[in-house]
Amino acid sequence: MPNRRRGAILTIFAILFALVAISNFLKPFHLFPNDGFVLLGTKLTGTANAVIAPLFGIILLTYAYWIWAMRRYALPVAYIATACVVVNMVLFSMKNRDTQPLPIVSVVVGIGVPLAAAIALSRRSADLI
Repeated sequence: MPNRRRGAILTIFAILFALVAISNFLKPFHLFPNDGFVLLGTKLTGTANAVIAPLFGIILLTYAYWIWAMRRYALPVAYIATACVVVNMVLFSMKNRDTQPLPIVSVVVGIGVPLAAAIALSRRSADLI
């Protein structure tokens, strides 16, 4: 019989993705310096930022809910999110060669969290409803 309990790891990932979603909702308000949503390696500003950042916030909030509720839809989203983060970081680094390289912490956390969530969800795929 499947174990429908989410467990500590998936609970943490659901909370982390909800927090990232909240940060995306706040990006159009520029509460932090140099704040803007990065899409395909380009930091958005203005109207594009005001539309795209909350849109991705909704997607991440939905993903967080699916993890929380142990929904099967979370698994493909986990794979897509991991691929998007990797592509985004590579493109950002390529487009911004004249600036400082991405800090190693940003790369490790940026790729590690979605990848670890995908692995955790994969291991629990039989428990997803």
